[in-house]
Amino acid sequence: MVAPLSAWPWENFGRFKYLLYGPFLAKVVCSRFQDQEGPEDSNWCLHILIICALRGLIHQLWSSYSNMLFLKRNRRIVQQGVDFKQIDMEWDWDNFIILQALTASIAFYTFPFLENLPLWNTKGFIALLTLHMAVSEPLYYWMHRCFHGNHLFTHYHSLHHSSPVPQPFTAGNATLLEHLVLTGIIAIPILGASLMGYGSISMIYAYVLIFDFLRCLGHCNVEVVPHQIFQTIPVLRYLIYTPTYHSLHHQDMGTNFCLFMPLFDAFWKTLNGKSWELHKKISSNLGKSARVPDFVFLAHVVDVSAALHAPFVFRSFAAMPFSTNLLLIPLWPITLSVLLMMWAWSKTFVSSFYQLRGRLHQTWAVPRCGFQYFLPFAREGINKHIEQAILRADKLGVKVISLAALNKNEALNGGGTLFVNKHPNLKVRVVHGNTLTAAVILNDLPKDVEEVFLTGATSKLGRAIALYLCRRRVRVLMLTLSGERFQNIQKEAPLDCQSNLVQVTKYQAARNCKTWIVGKWITPRQQSWAPRGTHFHQFVVPPILPFRRDCNYSDLAAMRLPDDVQGLGCCEYTMERGVVHACHAGGVVHLLEGWTHHEVGAIDVDRIDLVWDSALKHGLRPVSSSTAKISPRKARKQLL
Repeated sequence: MVAPLSAWPWENFGRFKYLLYGPFLAKVVCSRFQDQEGPEDSNWCLHILIICALRGLIHQLWSSYSNMLFLKRNRRIVQQGVDFKQIDMEWDWDNFIILQALTASIAFYTFPFLENLPLWNTKGFIALLTLHMAVSEPLYYWMHRCFHGNHLFTHYHSLHHSSPVPQPFTAGNATLLEHLVLTGIIAIPILGASLMGYGSISMIYAYVLIFDFLRCLGHCNVEVVPHQIFQTIPVLRYLIYTPTYHSLHHQDMGTNFCLFMPLFDAFWKTLNGKSWELHKKISSNLGKSARVPDFVFLAHVVDVSAALHAPFVFRSFAAMPFSTNLLLIPLWPITLSVLLMMWAWSKTFVSSFYQLRGRLHQTWAVPRCGFQYFLPFAREGINKHIEQAILRADKLGVKVISLAALNKNEALNGGGTLFVNKHPNLKVRVVHGNTLTAAVILNDLPKDVEEVFLTGATSKLGRAIALYLCRRRVRVLMLTLSGERFQNIQKEAPLDCQSNLVQVTKYQAARNCKTWIVGKWITPRQQSWAPRGTHFHQFVVPPILPFRRDCNYSDLAAMRLPDDVQGLGCCEYTMERGVVHACHAGGVVHLLEGWTHHEVGAIDVDRIDLVWDSALKHGLRPVSSSTAKISPRKARKQLL
């Protein structure tokens, strides 16, 4: 049985919960078209909406900052990553903002004088601060301690403490009862100062926003308060808490109960003795080296809209497979401006991380968009970024670095060959991962396939797939206009298998073939030559449009990471949760197997089965192309 006031009334509304702001907006809009009482009658509604928007912005900005690994990963307090389970649990973190908007409206109706508050009153700030220190701080302290009692903790406060890594959104992740109590604690200084006649609009704005700012500070999991300030002014350590201070409460729940002022923990003897020492230790880590990753996946930005899918932009957006979100279109001009600045000044940076069997895996991002890889004048700069990333990984002691998508483009750097030849003494293993990509595509084909139609037939992947299939007596229709390239590949096949490779120059040649392997983007018109029931397997980026409703389309080659992966909380582009591109998985297998060779240039066809078996041995699983898609909300509920 659910405990009273532990669930939110609108918890099943989904996004429709934001309609609860509708009456406020309607009153603001309607008042602008009425002459009766003028716009003053709706001012309080407008203020509530503005404050709610600013509160959401504060939490979002803190969330973005706390996930910017390239700025402060060596000052993180809890080192593990935020996984999907925690993100889903905190998905409705902003319920308290709706609650306090509704209670604020009740307060305006109950205390009409609140509608006529002046813009500024200095005495109000003094009264507010006094009431906060004398009433709100000790009241919160004792209420917090009460919520750590057996019954209240089990039925209410345990939800807040169930997040293993404190995050700004964790501050809002609590039950209805807890936020009702917190609402009262916030209201006491505001109403008290106003009843004294000292209230003001600026006082309400400042108190509510600073309150949220400090709550996010305590839960940000990044030590941003320099320890030198406490050495210079020792009394300050009792007047303002730090992220380290509150993180200790999440680790040792019998200490550090205060709202913002450790003074009350010291007074009632619940101050954790490690607070100042640990704060100094973490705060002093600026400029020191963080833990060295064992594996690096070197990715790049796909396009402007996909740039918003980074975990340090919108955490919830990054926790779902990428798709164009119309609500984010207004942010595109800003995003484009940032990308252009990155083009001019940025270096390769850490984007995300997870852990697998005690090894740290990181994703680094080259600050370039997909279209820039096709600009002739940009290639040298891109290769320089990739080379610097490889040399940096080598210097740090990274074991394997895997090149993603266009970072291993044949025309750009020969699939990584350029860097290996230029730096023959590299200790880090450079991997393009295409061997596993080929294996995924090949193992997705029907076991009884007799004929396939292959586009992009002379590319690295196309060549390997053709040679592998022809050895297994599968007839391969290779679409290419270059007779020389076709003959070079055909000569690599055993003499008794060469006849299985057939050069074709038109799509019409595949009108009776129901297995297409697409390695070059094809138009809907070109797809129309495929017979009904054709299955399109593909390794082309971006994926082809699923134009034919009477055909099946596989996703890009991908594999699901092992079940024991930890701290994974973002999706890799359009991949489902826990799924990575096959080239990423190929690098992971290279690390787990401890292979010491570079995997660059042409694919070794003889190793395709070996790499595939190794991937399965280590718990990586192929992703079925027929897997049913589920809604984001349903996916979150399944994880919870």
